[in-house]
Amino acid sequence: MGKLGTFEIILIIAAVLLLFGGKKIPELMKGLGGGIKEFKKAAKGEDEAPTAKKEEETTN
Repeated sequence: MGKLGTFEIILIIAAVLLLFGGKKIPELMKGLGGGIKEFKKAAKGEDEAPTAKKEEETTN
């Protein structure tokens, strides 16, 4: 139960195509990519609030 072979990957892709259809997959991948991007930003500690705070300090 360790590695995925070629057949298993093809089977997973086929199941995803059957469940969601070809038109929905790009939308799902876009959402997944956006989620991963937000997660990485949060993991690094990059918030919008500290940058806004810095901008306020520099203008005062």
